[in-house]
Amino acid sequence: MDASGLPAFANGEMLKTLVGRRVRTVVQVVRREGGLLVGQSTDGHQLTIRGAMDVPVSHFMEVFGTAETGQSISADVCTDFGDNFDAESFNGLCKSANMVKELFL
Repeated sequence: MDASGLPAFANGEMLKTLVGRRVRTVVQVVRREGGLLVGQSTDGHQLTIRGAMDVPVSHFMEVFGTAETGQSISADVCTDFGDNFDAESFNGLCKSANMVKELFL
């Protein structure tokens, strides 16, 4: 199976190694700044999301998009996960998915 088009699971730390690639992550919304959404990744990094949907502050949001820099993503699809999400488990999933990629294809 060709995995080149599949988004990589990413937390904030991993994002800097995925610049230019499609990624999938979850952030907790901190605030909006103009057309950007500022969120906290599941491992505590501040990320900016361009093109994100309007999600209430403190809600978790899944983001599919392209890593523009080590701290920013251009969003294609966003999903509001509400305010009750297990960030620690998602962070563990990111680590596992990147250690054993063939399990997540």
